Amino acid sequence: MYEGVDVDTVTRYIAVAVGGAIGAMLRFYLGGSILSRTAAPFPTATFVINITGSFILGFFLTLVTERINVSPHLRLAIAVGFVGAYTTFSTFEYETARLVEDRDLIRAFLNVVLSFTVGFAAVWLGIIAARKMYRVPLMSSRAHFQFEQQANADDTKLSGIGMRDSTNTDDEAKKSKPRTRG
Repeated sequence: MYEGVDVDTVTRYIAVAVGGAIGAMLRFYLGGSILSRTAAPFPTATFVINITGSFILGFFLTLVTERINVSPHLRLAIAVGFVGAYTTFSTFEYETARLVEDRDLIRAFLNVVLSFTVGFAAVWLGIIAARKMYRVPLMSSRAHFQFEQQANADDTKLSGIGMRDSTNTDDEAKKSKPRTRG
């Protein structure tokens, strides 16, 4: 009945869906909570959510690429599903376009500049926090890239940002057959 169904692939999709559902619900809740407390015409809710999401992604991916070995399904659930649904570039763009349309160019400019600069700073703070938490030395991007290349040379590549399966080498993958339901 399920001939040819790759259970691992289905599990990855389920992981992304579950993470996405949680991220979307949290975004909906926090967005409403922030909007009910602010009356400013600045898109505060989207800004706060995108900045905290940037921090979460920087923190989480630093931990899982440099220190903690977690299941590739958990990586997908959090980095792609949760953070992907929690943050929103399209809402940021729409709100900025509405500010421009309303000729509120100062707020539109501030939204763009602050979102990118503070978002970048939040990702960087997440990286630093994760490294300090586990006392991992700060690396230059080149050193980090070389570290990743060497440490993960034999890893099975998964789809999505930072989604490597560091627990399964190519030799192990050749020995194991895809899991299917028959």
